[in-house]
Amino acid sequence: MIEPSQRVQETKESYIRNILKVIQQPGMLSLAGGLPDASRFPKAILAQAAQHLADDPSIYQYGATEGYAPLRKWLIDSLALADDVMVTSGSQQALDLIARSYLNPGDQVLCEAPSYLGALQIFDLAQAKTLTVKSDSTGPDLDHLESMLSQNQIKLFYAVPDFQNPSSSCWTLEKRQGVALLCERFDVAFIEDAPYRELRYSGETLPSVSSLCKGQAFYMGSFSKIATPSMRVGFVMASQKLLEPLKKVKQASDLHSALPMQQMLLATITHPEFPAHLEQLKQHYCARRDVLVDALNRHLSDWIDFEVPEGGMFVWAKLKQHQAHDLAAKALDYQVAVVPGDEFWPSDASIDYQAIRLNFTALDDAQLEQAVERLAEVMSNS
Repeated sequence: MIEPSQRVQETKESYIRNILKVIQQPGMLSLAGGLPDASRFPKAILAQAAQHLADDPSIYQYGATEGYAPLRKWLIDSLALADDVMVTSGSQQALDLIARSYLNPGDQVLCEAPSYLGALQIFDLAQAKTLTVKSDSTGPDLDHLESMLSQNQIKLFYAVPDFQNPSSSCWTLEKRQGVALLCERFDVAFIEDAPYRELRYSGETLPSVSSLCKGQAFYMGSFSKIATPSMRVGFVMASQKLLEPLKKVKQASDLHSALPMQQMLLATITHPEFPAHLEQLKQHYCARRDVLVDALNRHLSDWIDFEVPEGGMFVWAKLKQHQAHDLAAKALDYQVAVVPGDEFWPSDASIDYQAIRLNFTALDDAQLEQAVERLAEVMSNS
């Protein structure tokens, strides 16, 4: 029997992807995934966008690796962060392309602790050494970041500055400026992942870190959270020089991402009614957040500490006495699913505290209340 490669064998499976099989059981309430509310997809706008897919037969032909030219132009004009952009099959592919283009086995990558599980998997698959920098609700500890950059040969620094997954932290302007300066000083490429940037419910919109970087920076975006996830349209923006290796890898990987989906996505986000859709979506998710926060305060205050996020899709709950993995396993018996915080650290990292990640966008108000009640029962009996 042929054996998988060493890098595949050493890559940790996704707890979240695996648990999706379990949470589809009847009666299960999931706070585990990062799913948007399907009832809020812009169906009328999508229907109009789909009607025009047959107007241009060339959209069904092979296309440029870089992506659908009108969408690329719209991204460059709208964001004005760099002179080149490549459309990818979700921002997850963008990060994979960066890793495969720039990382050799043993190269050092820096992430916040905790960090996005999908990024940790990609860096494992690239056989990189993933190090962590201390971080809190305001962003990374700049003194610790400077120490890590000065004492190690860091090649890439990956982060989600706006409403991070899993912690929902949002970097202050001071942290953004500090990170940009340190990356330039130590010649480290910064990878900014921004899937939640548009989902701000309160507070002031801050500049992207990439816009402050004078050195090397990649900016990755996604439409999964504001349009639909199954279209799988994302992008990575950087200088032409930085993107050239990614184009070569993508050519070998999938030639190009699906052009009909790119055209349909562009027609959706440029539709006159899309800004109103986005505003209503933010109001909807803000209300969902408030329902979850209220339920947590009433039912779980003895067992968890948390901060109310200004945006995003998650509440990061630090546990006062429970072990996250044990709690998550027992919660499934009560038909409620959560993600243990341990999953968001590199496998060999020292974990500072126990936590669980709770999603508030996928369940309705009554289900959120019931899910927290079930969690309270689990905690009281553990």
